[in-house]
Amino acid sequence: MDGRVAVVTNVSIDHVDYLGPTRDQIAAEKAGIIKPGTALVLGETDDDVAALFLDRGAASVVRRGVDFGVRGGTLAHGGRVVDLYTPGAQYPGVFLPLHGAHQGDNAAVALAAAEAFIGRPLDPGVVAEAFASVSSPGRLEVVGRSPLVLLDGAHNVAGAEALRAALDEEFAPRPLTLVVGLLREKDPREMLTALGAGDATLIICCRPPSPRALDPERIASAAADLGVPEDRIEVVDSVADGIAAAMLGTMDDGQIVVAGSLYAVGAARSFLVKH
Repeated sequence: MDGRVAVVTNVSIDHVDYLGPTRDQIAAEKAGIIKPGTALVLGETDDDVAALFLDRGAASVVRRGVDFGVRGGTLAHGGRVVDLYTPGAQYPGVFLPLHGAHQGDNAAVALAAAEAFIGRPLDPGVVAEAFASVSSPGRLEVVGRSPLVLLDGAHNVAGAEALRAALDEEFAPRPLTLVVGLLREKDPREMLTALGAGDATLIICCRPPSPRALDPERIASAAADLGVPEDRIEVVDSVADGIAAAMLGTMDDGQIVVAGSLYAVGAARSFLVKH
């Protein structure tokens, strides 16, 4: 059964083994969810890429940055306050208990999709209450304070760059320990660069619990190729060992960031919740 509303957040390079090596090829594959007569909520703002979605016979189209989006936002304790707009309404001062400016864009896409589904604007009180209760485990999730421990399922370059931007905007500068586990289809140099590995005090390379896991020695080799000194690189075999090593090697005023794979973040979360 085809959906009445098709939602596309944005297009980035990911899953190239299945979707193709370019943004245009990935967009063409993702555009398959758009069936004639559906309402399209399009979060992609690149005109060239967006064109691949606009020619699929949707009955109606609303675009982020044109018909809906975020007009402004400020940091708040535990998240941010955003001013959202849709084709039918304005929703100022919405508290979003998530970290990262990109989450405001995601909220706008979700709100526009809900309006497209029901065919009218939503009650502002309902919108405020719904977003205030949102949680996103493993997405810039704070799971420790001394040291600060964050989990983020950044598993492609775009996600890693969004993680770095959020760290720079929302968290005070601290000595950084990166715990990185990747899957084989990822380029470790690209991912480490996007994660800001050159600024890390310590990089711990681990193996996510997946048959597609990349050998952590390859992550370490990529870090060394990027100029990270060998004494700031450590290799362990499991995510649990990586967390233990990070805790041992990070002062209370430092921060530990676990990223690179949802498998790695999931394993880290399970370990930290149990301990």
